[in-house]
Amino acid sequence: MAEQVTQLLLAWGAGDESALERLIPVVHGELHRLARRYMRRERADHSLQPTVLVNETYLRLIDASRVQWQDRAHFYALCGRLMRRILVDHARSRRYLKRGGGTIRVAFSDDVAVSKPTTDLVALNDALASLAIIDARKCQVVEMRFFAGLSVEETAMALRVSPETVMRDWKMAKVWLLREIRKS
Repeated sequence: MAEQVTQLLLAWGAGDESALERLIPVVHGELHRLARRYMRRERADHSLQPTVLVNETYLRLIDASRVQWQDRAHFYALCGRLMRRILVDHARSRRYLKRGGGTIRVAFSDDVAVSKPTTDLVALNDALASLAIIDARKCQVVEMRFFAGLSVEETAMALRVSPETVMRDWKMAKVWLLREIRKS
């Protein structure tokens, strides 16, 4: 299946519009699983549902048709980034409307699974933007591991580094981000 996703992505990137239509059913289940994982981190009364998050991601993917797709991991990393942006935009509009009320919280953990929310998603996004300026690869590692749910090995393949480098970047990025979030 990973090869099929990669082939469809490359065809879509080369201008084959029908490849996108064939790609969506192949990746829909994984994107929905990713969206459910994101939504488990949200408050119980969140107005977005996983299906809405997936659909909004599809809409934004259409604008990403000029992306030079590398492989399946690259695709899911981008989808994770898009989902994060959708949720951050939603949180910012909610924060704006309520002046800080109802912040969304997420937690870091080595196994990527989250059960107890503890960190403001908007603050995390802002800290990630700062990290990207200082060290883009560490930011990509966080996006791929935490947001897209990729394994250490998948992240290493996507970034073309060793799994040890991914783990080192992951640990350093977590410490740096937690320090930045506590400042805000």
